[in-house]
Amino acid sequence: MSEENKITVPTVADMAAKGEKPDVLFWVGCSGSFDERAQKITKALVKILSHCNINFAVLGIEESCTGDPAKRAGNEFLFQMQAMSNIQVLNGYGITKILTACPHCFNTIKNEYPELGGKYEVVHHTMYLQQLIDDGILKVNGGAFKGKRLTFHDPCYLGRANNEYEAPRDVIKKLDSELAEMKRSRAKGLCCGAGGAQMFKDAEKGDKEVNVERAEEALNLKPDVIATGCPFCMTMMSDGVKHFEKEDSVKVLDVAELIASANDL
Repeated sequence: MSEENKITVPTVADMAAKGEKPDVLFWVGCSGSFDERAQKITKALVKILSHCNINFAVLGIEESCTGDPAKRAGNEFLFQMQAMSNIQVLNGYGITKILTACPHCFNTIKNEYPELGGKYEVVHHTMYLQQLIDDGILKVNGGAFKGKRLTFHDPCYLGRANNEYEAPRDVIKKLDSELAEMKRSRAKGLCCGAGGAQMFKDAEKGDKEVNVERAEEALNLKPDVIATGCPFCMTMMSDGVKHFEKEDSVKVLDVAELIASANDL
């Protein structure tokens, strides 16, 4: 990225030192911070927020894992340690609204932090993008995706866990593209296989990986793009597409990447 195109993202600590506070805290998450592929989702969302002149900031080095993998793997003690450490930081800065591109972070902070003293308005990025579009703050054109065939894979922790199915679809429809639905979608969607800390353990015995099964279902629709709204789903669906050697013809992109690309951000 050239110097003139670099985007500087302030930290909450930087803003606090100047007596300021962000309207929105962007919770980046472990994948969005450290995974090379998921970093592209982070950058796309930052470009959109900057384009819309949103007053936002990140915690930077003060952000730690939400504790979701520890909790799903059965280590409640470690989860509570991680959660309470994060809550102490968030409450110390007086954070009230949190935006994240990871449904796992979204679900954990929204539903499991309140009983530990962390009560915030938590929004998944597809919901936030939909709101920006509805409010006329974000204008969307089809761009390179106009007339293309897309399908959306529902993340478990956005869909079944939090009953949000329409926001990502509403955003995708703004691209003037064809949205094709898989047979197993919305409340009946098939998990990509990464949730519940499964991402970090070896596969169990069986005749087919879950992500291969899901990718096959998506590829049967002959889409140009498989859209996702979760960095874990991104990894699993991308690996599934590679399994069928379709990565050159079928792209796996996050909803934020679709919007950023269509708007040439």
